[in-house]
Amino acid sequence: MGRHVTALLLALGLQACAPEPSEITADRDADLIVVGAGISGLSAALEVARGGGTALVLDISSVFGGHAVMAHGGVSIVDSPLQRSLGIEDATDLAYRDFIEWGEDNDRQWVRYYVDNSREQIYDWMTAMGVHFHGLLHFPGNSVLRFHEPTGRGLGLVTPLYLECLRSGRVAFRWNTRGEELLLEDGRVVGVRARNVRSQEISDFRGAAVLVASGGFQSNLQRVRRNWNPELRFPERILAGSGWNSQGSGLDLAAEVGSGFHRLDHQWNYVTGLPDPRYEEGVRGINVLYTDSLWVNAEGKRFVNECLSDKYTLPALLRQPGGSHWWILDRRGRESFRVSGSGWTKEKIDKLIFADPDLVEEAAELEDLAVQAGLPPNALKRTVDGFNRFVQNGEDADFQRFRPGHESDDPCAKVQPISKPPFYAIRMYPLARKSMGGIRVDRQSRALDEQGRVIPGLLAAGEASGLAGINGRAGLEGTFLGPSIVTGRVAGRTLLAELGWKAELSPVSQPAVDSDPPDPGLAESSDAICSACHGLEELLEEERTGYLHFELSHGVVRERGLSCVSCHSELFPYDEDRHRTDAVRRAGTCQICHGI
Repeated sequence: MGRHVTALLLALGLQACAPEPSEITADRDADLIVVGAGISGLSAALEVARGGGTALVLDISSVFGGHAVMAHGGVSIVDSPLQRSLGIEDATDLAYRDFIEWGEDNDRQWVRYYVDNSREQIYDWMTAMGVHFHGLLHFPGNSVLRFHEPTGRGLGLVTPLYLECLRSGRVAFRWNTRGEELLLEDGRVVGVRARNVRSQEISDFRGAAVLVASGGFQSNLQRVRRNWNPELRFPERILAGSGWNSQGSGLDLAAEVGSGFHRLDHQWNYVTGLPDPRYEEGVRGINVLYTDSLWVNAEGKRFVNECLSDKYTLPALLRQPGGSHWWILDRRGRESFRVSGSGWTKEKIDKLIFADPDLVEEAAELEDLAVQAGLPPNALKRTVDGFNRFVQNGEDADFQRFRPGHESDDPCAKVQPISKPPFYAIRMYPLARKSMGGIRVDRQSRALDEQGRVIPGLLAAGEASGLAGINGRAGLEGTFLGPSIVTGRVAGRTLLAELGWKAELSPVSQPAVDSDPPDPGLAESSDAICSACHGLEELLEEERTGYLHFELSHGVVRERGLSCVSCHSELFPYDEDRHRTDAVRRAGTCQICHGI
């Protein structure tokens, strides 16, 4: 087993329990070096581990999951057992037509592979790990319901995958580690030169191949603008709505060894971005789900059917003055207001959003609301009155959001009049969310150069590969995490094939997480023990590179008044000889911040 994999697993208190792997050269840290611990990188690592190989996963953060943790978590799956149990008839040919018609310029071979294999490679694989898909949602472009909702949202999807990597005994992790350069020998990529973002120490990690799975670039707003679709006007303000580290660093790595790129202007950006109240800079945003509201421009007029996909609403929004709009809703609309991603409970929404006058205007009368929001009072009143008449008559005469004889599974189309005060106005902006272009790959997830030739030893998956072109110009919802899993698994199988090994669909160990609540009697003593060595207040005040997740998570600890034992129960009762964290048990604490 690779020297770094063995050392790191022992440090975590884990042992290799799978059959002995094939022979590995002494100068190799692992068979596959994975850059990025998101859902595509984890999928590839587990695929390699189950085939008898080893993987070493590097991530710039100190936690697993990448963008998936903050996502709604739904995946597009074709002809699943859940669909069948609900009487929904789906077929791979039908799904293929939906993908191609919606995406327009998809990579057709990858689409064919995805629709033919999504049930086995996503549904069967993930449910065997303990993922539970509890329901289906409707989204435009799909002939039938295919958006499978996992219990626990994105966190509930990615955590079992991470745990299975740990339990495999063949996957190790290096956190707070940024890949800075790919290592080449005789024209082949053989490793990564990386920097520990905390200590600034430089290390080389070598393998039979390197997988770039570091996500997209939608949190790098300069890069977003540089690769913007030239057919669309760039808005006056756009918010970063992807993972913190979705900066395009993996694309930079690949560029240094001559990688080709495709579809960089194929970006899936939302119109439902709200400035994230947790960050004062005003750069980051959150994604608000559709609610009982109507949308108006700066003139106080509706400009689009609010239920349409971002494929249509984003161009419509960018034609409006300033490229922003307002949501107008009443008391009922407030009750249906939801935020995508883990951790956004109703209580949190009320406290951080509706109680913030910089985000939400509130008034008992529509005319007063308009004045507060800077909208024309008479125009807004006419718009709302007209919309209410449409609701009463059962037909939206302006934009066909609803009409007789066209029942919809979309709750957005099941509306009530906006008539119950208080009324609210919320200004919304475009939200840079997902990359559908990236490193050019072939059907085996191997990176290609500008001439279409394979770059030996380099693989790419997930958003870093532009999801292999599966989406085309527009993504059906659920076709981001789903293709990330599939392209990651393909990359893992490609490496196994190159090494002459065969991937095995071995039984899953169903890793358990200790979720029992900590002994309340330990709370006070645990805080006293920890504070003797770790002054939390001092650490939070100190500016330290590479401690973003520490600062965010412990900010929640301070805000809620939680004790140390809440997240670190494995360290108590205190024993100096056994004072080390347990990665498996730590994974179970993510729900403290991200639970719903």
